Amino acid sequence: MALAPASAILRAGTGGEGGGRGHLAANLLAFARLLRRAGLPVGAGEVLAAAEALTIVDLADRAQVQAALRAVMVHRREHFELFDQAFALFWRDPEAGRQAAALELFEAGKEKERPPPTARRVAEALMAGRPRPAPQEAEPPPPLREATLTVSERERLQKMDFEAMSAAEIAEAKREIRRLVLPLDERRTRRFRADPAGPAVDLRATIRASLREGGEILTLVRRRRLTRPPPLVVLCDISGSMARYAQILLHFVHAVTNARDRVHVFLFGTRLTNVTRQLRHRDPEVAFELVSHVVPDWSGGTRIGESLTQFNRLWARRVLGQGAVVLLITDGLDREGAKGLAEATDRLRRSCRRLIWLNPLLRFAGFQPKSQGIRAMLPHVDEFRPVHNLESLRALVETLSAPRRAGPGRRAA
Repeated sequence: MALAPASAILRAGTGGEGGGRGHLAANLLAFARLLRRAGLPVGAGEVLAAAEALTIVDLADRAQVQAALRAVMVHRREHFELFDQAFALFWRDPEAGRQAAALELFEAGKEKERPPPTARRVAEALMAGRPRPAPQEAEPPPPLREATLTVSERERLQKMDFEAMSAAEIAEAKREIRRLVLPLDERRTRRFRADPAGPAVDLRATIRASLREGGEILTLVRRRRLTRPPPLVVLCDISGSMARYAQILLHFVHAVTNARDRVHVFLFGTRLTNVTRQLRHRDPEVAFELVSHVVPDWSGGTRIGESLTQFNRLWARRVLGQGAVVLLITDGLDREGAKGLAEATDRLRRSCRRLIWLNPLLRFAGFQPKSQGIRAMLPHVDEFRPVHNLESLRALVETLSAPRRAGPGRRAA
């Protein structure tokens, strides 16, 4: 079979010679648009590389075509599953479709497997490229009404408790959470970088530069100390009393984990689990699917003291260096009766620069620290803040971005 160059294949898509190649080029461009709508970074370079790859494989072998396109159009390992779903939907095999229809007759009574988390995104991207039906006749606009005393839907959502939200409101809240930016106040490090307008003189670099001029110091090499945000460590309670809040707050933690470096996330109920690697996946659906596989104690009991002790023993020296900030998300209801909780919290506080306790129970105006767990932990934290709606999350972002530091056990307004 004679092979054509990639440029010839793409030019054929405009209606030139070679009807088969023309259809192939048009389908290849449409497939690239589908991948872009599904969230993959596919540009003109990837399309040209894909056309070139199709000239060196057997087009009759579906596996070779899929492997070739994936090799040149996908650059991240976490996008492989999304690409495979899109390839299976776009480049459909009629014979395979008939076989699948026949198998459905035998498997009608069996329980269907749960589709992968990327299937919905690919299906939505595929439907987005199809023409929409003609719009129906527009209904007459509703009569105008006085809006002086009304409150916008977005403002109402900012103050609504996560536990009182419907499914649609939770979805909107998750979208709002992903727009939040967390610029932690930067800390000075021990490292320097060259800067012509820097405040300090780099003596070693100045002498090294003078050797090129015969030992004469003609210019002073200056430098500036580097600054970078401190590490952020999140300890989130996923027990039964915190399950609803933890599900929403994990979207905030996932957005922060993918927006900055040196973020470490731990979930605890009856045991401590490090989920930092799972939340590094950029696709939130895939990330939460991975988290569900490694966390065995979701919506179970709470052993805060034991979990904090395990963190202090196994992880504190690894992740709490360089002035780390710790977010402790829990309601403080420990089923062990606060056994060892005060000592574990005190050690955690002395190991980090700032310990902020986020408690959804603070949403109640008459809240009093009556439980043993809350009374044991409260004297050893820098700040005690509510976290039950979008407004409290925005206040948290402002607090973390401020350079000042609250005193131990201070309760936020």
